[in-house]
Amino acid sequence: MRILIVTDAWFPQVNGVVRTLSTVANELRHMGHDVSVIGPHRFRTIPCPTYPDIQLAYDAGGKLPGMIEAYRPDAIHISTEGPLGFTARRYCRRKGHAFTTAYHTKFPEYIEARTRIPPSWTYRIMRWFHGAAERVMVSTGSIEAELRRNGFHNIVRWSRGVDTALFRPRDKSFFADPRPIALYVGRVAVEKNIGAFLDLPFEGSKIVVGDGPQLKLLRRRYPRVRFVGMKTGEDLARHYAASDVFVFPSRTDTFGLVLLEALASGIPVAAYPVAGPIDVIGDAPVGCLDEDLAAAVATALTLSPTACREHALRFSWRNSAEQFLRNLVPMTGTRTAAIPDAPAVAAPDGINS
Repeated sequence: MRILIVTDAWFPQVNGVVRTLSTVANELRHMGHDVSVIGPHRFRTIPCPTYPDIQLAYDAGGKLPGMIEAYRPDAIHISTEGPLGFTARRYCRRKGHAFTTAYHTKFPEYIEARTRIPPSWTYRIMRWFHGAAERVMVSTGSIEAELRRNGFHNIVRWSRGVDTALFRPRDKSFFADPRPIALYVGRVAVEKNIGAFLDLPFEGSKIVVGDGPQLKLLRRRYPRVRFVGMKTGEDLARHYAASDVFVFPSRTDTFGLVLLEALASGIPVAAYPVAGPIDVIGDAPVGCLDEDLAAAVATALTLSPTACREHALRFSWRNSAEQFLRNLVPMTGTRTAAIPDAPAVAAPDGINS
């Protein structure tokens, strides 16, 4: 099958969406499929307002239709609600092509955090955007329920995975900081609610891995917190494994790949009881979800690293890719029968999300 993925989030960005798409695309190629990704790297770009690290394509209208037609895809997946996503949607609607979408990011809540625009206004746009898709892929049951309450339909599940060979328990001597060590991995941005982590009363060390628009400001404001910038690969894996507790303060993530990466590294999780952590952690003794984040951290520090690792081993990228493939529809609009149904698995994921 020739599969086209159109996304506004792609390298050199490093986030959960990019990690998910690139990993699943590679899994699909290993399964024998031809996969092409059209991202901002193939266009002229401008910095995203309020987030200059993200580049947005601005000449998509004249080039994208020809790129789609030149590739001759069997199925089109529109991954993001950005300039490329809107252009691809418009092209498919005009040509009568069926397509799928994914709800990776809680844009209504993100936009409210940055602009105070009510989420109800943004949800109208999201319903319009995704309403034309044959299927809308979501990563967890909590997000599915939330979208249904907001008028979405045609929702299907697309879980996540984790690289358990890379993210694994390791020697903790990588850090010389006073223990216990609380780790945050993710964008340093207001929508991630990182302030809840930085303000925590904590007898130990706090380390932040990641980049973002608030990095310079927060480095000045929190001199006792160690901000180490963005990390990838082995370097990122060592940071996870050398910590003692992973703190996930976000209230707006649809999944949180970093949760699985921490668990695979044998690190328990402290988070709020919201979508994402609820779906990844649930009632498993691998983390603590509490509205009192300090209490969640204290409890998480008592949990078994072995149990964390075993929990993460339940999630594979191959299963995620198979789910994605089953959810696709050919451009004629009839559901693909590319592979037989595989057993359903629970839903988790990981990287600077």
